[in-house]
Amino acid sequence: MVHFVGAGPGAPDLITIRGKQYLEEADVIIYAGSLVNPKLLEYSKDVCTIHNSAKMTLEEVISVIERAEAAGKTTVRLHTGDPCLYGAIREQMDILDEKGISYDYCPGVSSFCGAAGALNLEYTLPDISQSVIITRMEGRTPVPAKESIQSFAAHQATMVVFLSTGMLEELSRRLIEGGYTEDTPAAIVYKATWDDEKTFVCTVGTLARTAKENNITKTALMIIGDVVAGAHYDRSRLYDPGFTTEFRKASK
Repeated sequence: MVHFVGAGPGAPDLITIRGKQYLEEADVIIYAGSLVNPKLLEYSKDVCTIHNSAKMTLEEVISVIERAEAAGKTTVRLHTGDPCLYGAIREQMDILDEKGISYDYCPGVSSFCGAAGALNLEYTLPDISQSVIITRMEGRTPVPAKESIQSFAAHQATMVVFLSTGMLEELSRRLIEGGYTEDTPAAIVYKATWDDEKTFVCTVGTLARTAKENNITKTALMIIGDVVAGAHYDRSRLYDPGFTTEFRKASK
């Protein structure tokens, strides 16, 4: 059996209870060493083989899993955050399907949630933004043309940009071209929930300068939109005394 497990954004106590249990039971752990906090490996049992997938190809990962399966062992494939986002898990699952190897998927806390916690912000403020766009710039890995930063910026929703720290000048240019202004609030969150977490509130126009001044070159995400500044927003109707819900009648 193979368990795909979301490790969470960084802090070892932000893995799910289920994910921690799988780590404790695993005979083999293959973890994304470039991003997963190694403290999570302390949950493993004494007799456990650990592989760092940062140094492995897809074929090598599958080979380790196949050997574990042949020996009747349980494998945990430990990915950062929630692996449904930029986790490259589908290609692994497809191969396991072809080989008849059973697997399941344990969700994790994404770093975009950890970043919101670091800034004490809500992504969806009434009358400001009710949508969150999660995307990235194209680098060596392409992005479909229909998903350009400019096209997303036109919506003026909250945007969270992964995997783009080294391209902030171009990111700012595209955000402004798409409809945000230079003064639109923005933030950079470096290693959300890790011990060395850093947060920087800036604007769309100062993203690159802020990163350069603080030596932020990787392992960060950017948040774009008025929610960063806590702009004036409408009160939620959910808790409005004048609003009837399934569980509460409006007061007169």
